[in-house]
Amino acid sequence: MSRSINMQTHTNRGSDKYQVSEIIKPGYSLRGFLPVSDPLCAFPTDSPYAFLDQVGRDLPSLLLDKGCRRYLKNIEFPPWQGIDDTDSMPALRLYYLRLGFIASAYINQVGYPVSHTLPNNISGSLVRVCKLLKRPPILSYDGYALYNWKRFDPNKPIQLGNIDTLQNFVHLYDEHWFVLIHVEIEALAASILAAIKNICLAFEKSSDVDINLDLWQVAETINRQVDILKRIPEKMDPMLYYKTFRPYIRFFEQVVYQGVEQKTLNFRGETGAQSSIMPMLVALMKIPHQVSILTEHLFDMRQYMPIEHQLLIEQVENLPDLKNSDYKAAYNAILDNMIAFREVHLGWANEYIHQHVKDPRGTGGTPYMRWLNQLISETEAHKL
Repeated sequence: MSRSINMQTHTNRGSDKYQVSEIIKPGYSLRGFLPVSDPLCAFPTDSPYAFLDQVGRDLPSLLLDKGCRRYLKNIEFPPWQGIDDTDSMPALRLYYLRLGFIASAYINQVGYPVSHTLPNNISGSLVRVCKLLKRPPILSYDGYALYNWKRFDPNKPIQLGNIDTLQNFVHLYDEHWFVLIHVEIEALAASILAAIKNICLAFEKSSDVDINLDLWQVAETINRQVDILKRIPEKMDPMLYYKTFRPYIRFFEQVVYQGVEQKTLNFRGETGAQSSIMPMLVALMKIPHQVSILTEHLFDMRQYMPIEHQLLIEQVENLPDLKNSDYKAAYNAILDNMIAFREVHLGWANEYIHQHVKDPRGTGGTPYMRWLNQLISETEAHKL
C-alpha cells in the first residue's frame, strides 16, 4: 500500500557481528516484546491529555450513535507537547493508543460507509505522535495489543485471568479476549528472546555447549503459545468478531489526512502479522520463504512494528545458520511447533473470517489464506 506522509521506514541499518546480546536488554527476557514496565493505564487527572481517557471510555458507546463522527470531528484534541525520551514513553504510547483508536473508529464506524477523510483535529495530532514513534499514522498491533493491557494484580504474571484491556471499540468481552490472547502469547516470547540471547553468547564464545538446550527452550515456548492460541473460541464468537469489532482494525484505503496530506493515502490495518515473534523465529531459523507479493507484504509489515523490534529482527538475521545435524531434534521441533502455530492461526482465519467474507483480504490488506498456506509449506520443507 502506498504512503506519502514522511515516515521512517525499514532499512538495513548494518551492524557488527552478533550484537543481539547487546540489543536484548534484561527487560526483553522478562517481557518479550511487551513494554519493559506495565503500560500507563490513564493520564494524571490534571494532565491536558486526561480528556483522551474520557473519550476512550466513551468510544464504544459513541460508536453506536449516528452522530459519532460529527462529535469526534468537533473535539479539540490536545496535541502532544512532550518528547520521546524514556521517561515520557509510557505516556506517549498511551496517547498514540487513544488517538489511534479514535482514528480507526472514525474511518471504519460499523453500520456506515467507510470514511475516506480523517479530519484535521485527529490527523494532525496522530501524525505528530507517530513521527515521534517512527511508525505509520494508524493504529497497529503495538497500540491494539502490546500497549493495551493492565494487570489486576501487579505481583502476578502477565497471563489470562490477571489482565484486561485499556481500550476497546465495542461493549463485548469478545474483543477483550481477542486482545488478551495476543498479550499472553507476547509475554511468553520472553523465554524465546532469552534463549536467543544465550545462543548469541555461545557463538561469541565459539561454544555450542548450551545451544541444544536453548533450542529446546524455544520449541517448548512456541508449544505453550500454540496452547494459548487454541483458547480463542472460549470467549470469542466468530460472528460477533466478524461483524462487530474486526471492521475497526481494517486497513485505511484512499484516505485523505486533512491538514497533513491532500492526496489519498493507504495504510495497513492492525494484524497479528505485525507481531515480531514469527519474523524473529523465521530470522533465527533462516527459513527461505520464496520471494513473492506475499513475502513483500510480510516484509512491509515490519515498518508497523516498534523500531527497536525491527532492529532486533535484523540482528537475529545476522546470526549464523543453526541448521546443523547436531541440533536436529530440537531444530525440527521448533519448525514443527511453528507449523502448528500457523495451522491453528489458519484454522481460526477460516472460521472467523473466510467463511463470512467476500473480500479475501485480511485487516492488513493481505490475501491471508494463500499467504498462511505458503508459509506452512515452506516451513515444513526447511526441516532437517
